[in-house]
Amino acid sequence: MPLRGLAKAKNFTLGPTAPMKTFTENIHIQTKESNNFRNSGKSHKLTNNIQNENLFRYESKIKSDFDEIVPTLKEIARIQHHEDFINKAQKISRKNLGIDLPLHVLDKSWVKPLDMRALYAWCAFKQHEKLSDNFFNNDPLEGAAGSRDAEDFEKFLLDCGIHLLDITPCSDGRLAHSVAYVMRIPFSSVRRRSHAGALFDIENTVNRWVKTEHKRYRENVPNEAHKDTRYLKVVTYHFSSVDPLHQGCAAHGSNDELAAAEGRNKLYAFKEAVENSFCCGASVDLMLIGLDTDTDSLKIHLSTSDGGIDLEKTISTLEIYNSTINFSKEDAEREICQTISKQSSKDKLSGLEKFTYKLIVNNISQIDYVKSFHNGSYEDIGHAERFIGVGIGFKEVHLRNLTYFAHLDTVEEGAPDLDVGVKIFTGLNVSQDLPIPVVIRFDYSGKVPGAKERVCYILALLLEIGTTFIPPKLLECL
Repeated sequence: MPLRGLAKAKNFTLGPTAPMKTFTENIHIQTKESNNFRNSGKSHKLTNNIQNENLFRYESKIKSDFDEIVPTLKEIARIQHHEDFINKAQKISRKNLGIDLPLHVLDKSWVKPLDMRALYAWCAFKQHEKLSDNFFNNDPLEGAAGSRDAEDFEKFLLDCGIHLLDITPCSDGRLAHSVAYVMRIPFSSVRRRSHAGALFDIENTVNRWVKTEHKRYRENVPNEAHKDTRYLKVVTYHFSSVDPLHQGCAAHGSNDELAAAEGRNKLYAFKEAVENSFCCGASVDLMLIGLDTDTDSLKIHLSTSDGGIDLEKTISTLEIYNSTINFSKEDAEREICQTISKQSSKDKLSGLEKFTYKLIVNNISQIDYVKSFHNGSYEDIGHAERFIGVGIGFKEVHLRNLTYFAHLDTVEEGAPDLDVGVKIFTGLNVSQDLPIPVVIRFDYSGKVPGAKERVCYILALLLEIGTTFIPPKLLECL
C-alpha cells in the first residue's frame, strides 16, 4: 500500500483534492472578473427557479443543523455548574439542534468538566441520523426510486440509448452534490461511487457492468438485452476558477490537465476491459466532465473523430449561460442544440447528444443557484466538510462540503483515502481540539444469507485498524 502513510508524510501538505477551508476576499474579487456573469441581477430563461428555492431551503437547513453544534455546546459549557444543569442543557439542545444529549455524559458534569469532545461527536452523529431519516422517509430531493422525476428520467435515459448511468466524481466534499444539484439528476437513477481523484476501480466497475447486463438478460430490467442501448460511464474531475494552482484536485497536484487525462485513461481502460473480456460486440459509452467547484459550471469533453475523448475541446456551460442570458427560452434551446450538434431543435438530437443537452440545461439552473444564493462563487473555496463518510452507500449525502467520502470495499484498499480524510480534518477539527467524526456505513442485501454478519465483521476490523493509525482521542466513530 504505497499511499498508506500519505497523511503523515512531511512533504504532503494538501488533502486529496484541496487545502483546508479558505475564505479569501482578494481572490473572490478576481473571480468575479474572470467568471464575468452577464446581467448579474437576472436569471436565465431556462432556469428552474422554483426548484432552486427548494434546494436552497434543504441545503440551508441541513448545514445549519451541523454548524449550530459548536455555538450550542459553548452555551451549554457556560452553565455546567448551574443548578438543574441537565434539564437546562437538554432544553438548549432541543431548541437549537433538535436532539437530546447523552445522559451518561451530562451526569458526570458535577464530578469533572464536561466531555465536550464526546458531546460534539454525539451531536454530529445525531445530525447525520436526522439527515438520513428525513432523506429516506420524506424524499426531500424528490429523487427516490418510483418517484415521478426518477421514472421520467429513466425513460429519458432509455430514449438516449442508455440503460445504466454510472458516475464517479472525486471523493472531495465539494463534489458530493454533483448528481442532485449540479447535474439535477434524480439520485436513484444513477450509480454513484466517489473515489479520490475520480480514479475508480476498474474491476469493480466491470463487475457492475456484468451484473447490469445479466439483469437485462434474466429480467428485462431496465430493458431487454437485445435493445440497442449502452452502459454509460462518466468520470467527473474538478478544477477551480478561483485559485487554479492550489484549489484544484490535489490528488493530481491541482493540475487540471492531468486530472482530465487520468480520468480519460480510467475510462479507456474500463472500455478495453469490457471489450477484451466479452464477445458479441460488448462495449460501453464514455463521458468525461470537468466541474468548477467554485461556480458549479461544467466543461463537457467532446468526442474525437475516432470516437475517443478530446482533452482540449469542451463545451463550457458557463460560456453558454453568459452567451444566452438575454435569449428567449426557445432561442437559448436552439443555441445549445447548435453548439452540441449543429441541429436547430432538441427534438432532432439523439443518443449522447440528447443526454448532453439535458446536462447543459440542468446545469444552467445550478449556475443560477450559485449566482443567486452564493454571489456567483462559493465562499468556502477549500475543504469545509462536517464529517468523514467511510464505506459504501451514503445515498443520503447530496450536499456540497458536507462529507468527505472514503470509499471502501476492504480495509486495505480504503485505508489511503481514509488517511487523507484524517489529514483534512486535522486542519478542520483537530486544530480546534475537536474530534474527527467518522460515520462508517455499509449497505447489504437482506436476501443474502450471512451478509449482515460479514458487514459487521468489516466494521469491527475498521474500528480496530482505524485506532492504530488515528489516535483514539482524535477519532469518534458511529
